[in-house]
Amino acid sequence: MYAITGVTGHVGGAAARELLSRGEAVRAVVRDAAKGAGWSAEGAEVAVADLGDRAALAEALRGCAGAFVLLPTDLSPADPDAFHRALADTIAGAVADSGVPHVVLLSSIGAELAEGTGPIRWLHHLENGLRATGTRVTAIRSWHFQEKAEMLLGAVLQGVYPVFAESADVPTTMIATRDIGVVAANALLSPAPGSEVVDLDGHRYTEREVAEELSAALGRPLQVVTVPREGWAGAMVDAGLPPRIAAELAELYDAERLGLYRTCGDRTVTCPTELAETMRELVKSLA
Repeated sequence: MYAITGVTGHVGGAAARELLSRGEAVRAVVRDAAKGAGWSAEGAEVAVADLGDRAALAEALRGCAGAFVLLPTDLSPADPDAFHRALADTIAGAVADSGVPHVVLLSSIGAELAEGTGPIRWLHHLENGLRATGTRVTAIRSWHFQEKAEMLLGAVLQGVYPVFAESADVPTTMIATRDIGVVAANALLSPAPGSEVVDLDGHRYTEREVAEELSAALGRPLQVVTVPREGWAGAMVDAGLPPRIAAELAELYDAERLGLYRTCGDRTVTCPTELAETMRELVKSLA
C-alpha cells in the first residue's frame, strides 16, 4: 500500500494513477471526503486528513510501504514564511509518528539553498525535517512545470502572456507534471538503499515558445510582454496575489535571474513529454 497526498493535484494524481495502473494498492489522502469519491471509483482506498493535522496525517500514512508528500502553497496566511515552515514541521512530524519507512517528496530545483529562493526555501526546510525523522527520503527536484501557464490564465484570457524575466527568449528546462508523477511512482516501487536527491531533466523551452504553443492550443493570438524586475511584485498584486506572496515569488524569479539554480542531486532522470502535448491537454481540461 502506498499513501499519496496531494492526490487531487497534477503530480499526486499522476503518481496515484500510475501506481493503480500497475496493480498497486493506493491510499488516496484527501482533505475533503467528497473529493475521495472519484478515487474510490478508481480502486483506491481513501483516507481523510489535512496536511496541517499531524495526528490525522500520521494515521493516513501508517501501515504503508511508502508515501508521497508535498508542501502546498497557501496564499492566505498573514505570515507565509512562518505558516509554511510550521506546515513542513507538521508533515515531518506525521511521517515520524507513522513509522512509514520511505517518503518521496515533491521538491524543487534550488532546495539545497536555505535562503534567497522565495518559497523554495520552505522545501529546503521540509527536506531537512524529513531526513531528521530517520525515514528514507527521496527528494524529487524539478525545474519549471510545463503547466505553470495555469497561473497566468487571467492575463492569457485577455490575450497577454506575461514573462517575469529580462527576456522571453532564454531557454530553461520545463517538466510535465505527468512525468513527475511517473518518477514518483517508480521511486516508491523501487526505493534506493538510502535517502537520495533525484534531479529531473527534460526539454528546454523559452517563455516565447510557451506562449506560442499555448496560443496554438487556444486558437487565439497571445502578446508576449516582459515585466521589468521592479514591476514583478506589483504586477502579481494587480493579478490578485497577496503582497507577501508576490514578494516571495519575485524572490524566486530573481534567484533564477541570478543563476542560483543548478542540479546537484545524486542522480538525474530525464522526462520525455513535450510542451505542445501538455498545452493541448491543459486547454482541453479548461474546456
